[in-house]
Amino acid sequence: MRIAVFGAGYVGLVTGACMADLGHDVVVRDIVSEKIETLERGDVPIYEPGLDELLERNRERLRFTLDVAEAVHDAQFLYICVGTPPTPSGDADLSAVWTVIDELPRDFDGEPPVLVMKSTVPVGTGASVRAALDVRGLERIGYVSNPEFTAEGTAIHDFMHPDRTVIGSFRFDDGDAVERLHQGIDGPIMRMDVASAEMVKMASNAFLVTRISFINEIANVCEVTGADVIQVAEAVGLDHRLGPHFLRAGIGYGGSCFPKDSLALKQLAANSGYHFQLLSAVIEVNELQKRRVINKLQKHLRSLRGKRVALLGLAFKPNTDDMREAPSIVLAARLAAEGAEVTGWDPVADGRAVLNGVHIADSALEALDGADAAVIVTEWPELLELDWDAAGSRMRNRLLVDGRNMLDPEALRAHGFEYEGIGRGGS
Repeated sequence: MRIAVFGAGYVGLVTGACMADLGHDVVVRDIVSEKIETLERGDVPIYEPGLDELLERNRERLRFTLDVAEAVHDAQFLYICVGTPPTPSGDADLSAVWTVIDELPRDFDGEPPVLVMKSTVPVGTGASVRAALDVRGLERIGYVSNPEFTAEGTAIHDFMHPDRTVIGSFRFDDGDAVERLHQGIDGPIMRMDVASAEMVKMASNAFLVTRISFINEIANVCEVTGADVIQVAEAVGLDHRLGPHFLRAGIGYGGSCFPKDSLALKQLAANSGYHFQLLSAVIEVNELQKRRVINKLQKHLRSLRGKRVALLGLAFKPNTDDMREAPSIVLAARLAAEGAEVTGWDPVADGRAVLNGVHIADSALEALDGADAAVIVTEWPELLELDWDAAGSRMRNRLLVDGRNMLDPEALRAHGFEYEGIGRGGS
């Protein structure tokens, strides 16, 4: 099949590369010339494990362009993979989606294509797009909601081996066409209406962030009662009704999806006259969780003015360079507000554009030079292998706040560290 993908970000590039790997001919279109030039040179503008090899392996079936006409020429499927960031009101910003719709030509040679919405959009967007297409005389263009469920860092595996592929369509034939497009992908296919498909994506992410905020609340109670949240979560996760996923206490979630999608669902409910109380609390807990790190530091250092604090890990999660809604941004800003000097390190992400006033070190050890405290923000494997005795010798004060509970408290204390985890009252 011939596919046009609009958007060369994380979702668009992974979608295009995986579809090419299935044997389809793909054209990826973006409006940023530097991004297209980078891809045409054979380089990848984002960090996603395995993506560079996948793009190179399928180079004969992949093209990149700035031109809409070139992208849609002879295309049988038009995939929309553009960003839908939050507006100041919390609603999803659909301006990029509507730009793609507005740029579609009025006439298509041959059989009209199927428009496939991969971007995360509020429930009701498909109906609005369908109506807009009909008004323009493009009623023969199909429309399918096919939300993505890929996680950065494991996106290629998630695409090729999904828990489910959700296909929502107004016309059954359009859904059939998209289903055939996924032949070769291992996983069940769920067919439904467009509105339900749109809600599946938002509900899935809302439920995941609810689990994260819940275990963080349990962690906070563990701290004041002497319990250890790691042991608690392990035992809770063995309950077959619950399972172990997303029960890791920490300093809160971030990234391009969870904060945006939970806020968009909360706002969607509010716009419809319903107050989503549970989701409102989930979002509030997540924001407060990041700030609790400051309290932990102050417990040991009292005033943070003039103190040097090292943030170890800057990306919102390991195996990505994505800094969107990363907890490190909030921590750096709060530390600066308290008068602290902040250094940061990440093996992949370059946070200079969003971490104002933070000195970015080339290595974790360099970031720890002269530090009064260190905070593990992202659970990079490199931190497990770090020589913490050597690290402590470079610090002015051996204080570690393990924001991801990834290290052994007793091992750190054996190296002379004061160790603070998340919810590890018994440790």
